[in-house]
Amino acid sequence: MRDILLWCVLPVLVVLGLRLFVFGLYAIPSGSMENTIMPGDRVITTHLSPRPIALRRGDIVVFKDPANWLANEGATHNSDRLIKRLIGLPGDTVECTGGGAPIVINGVPIDESAYLKPGVEPSRSAFSVTVPAGRLFVLGDNRANSADSRAHTNDGAQGLVPVGDVEGVTFMRYWPLNRVGWLSAHHDVFRDVPTRTPTS
Repeated sequence: MRDILLWCVLPVLVVLGLRLFVFGLYAIPSGSMENTIMPGDRVITTHLSPRPIALRRGDIVVFKDPANWLANEGATHNSDRLIKRLIGLPGDTVECTGGGAPIVINGVPIDESAYLKPGVEPSRSAFSVTVPAGRLFVLGDNRANSADSRAHTNDGAQGLVPVGDVEGVTFMRYWPLNRVGWLSAHHDVFRDVPTRTPTS
């Protein structure tokens, strides 16, 4: 009985514990993150963010649909979760003049060519948002087909995602097999962006 518990029951409990409290598995419902993640891809997230590990600009976050965003996503897979790249943290002012101009965070323009879908502008539309405490500004890597924070500025929360709705940070694709691999957050893109204290 002791051997059964040690070699059969204990490993199952460990795997279940990791699945429930450390790792999450998600299917990608739309093309808003192309070409980084394609529709139907399956990814692994860590539940250790936003707590105890702090979120960082560039993180690919999975979060609950805050205000019926999925209705505008053109989702091809059933899901009530979205996945986007975290661009603005609490306190950040995120803006763009549109027309091919770069995204500017706290006065610093960023070069997003490392992850934007080829041929897609940082933002076709102009916007300027200051992120309050407890909220996040997110964008898809396929800006031409992403109903992200820019598209929901009139949803009562300026298109900002509550930090508490974030379920994890994506770090790996595990399906399809020919695309298995690590996913980069490209934190270096944001290295020159200064930190600002959020307002309530």
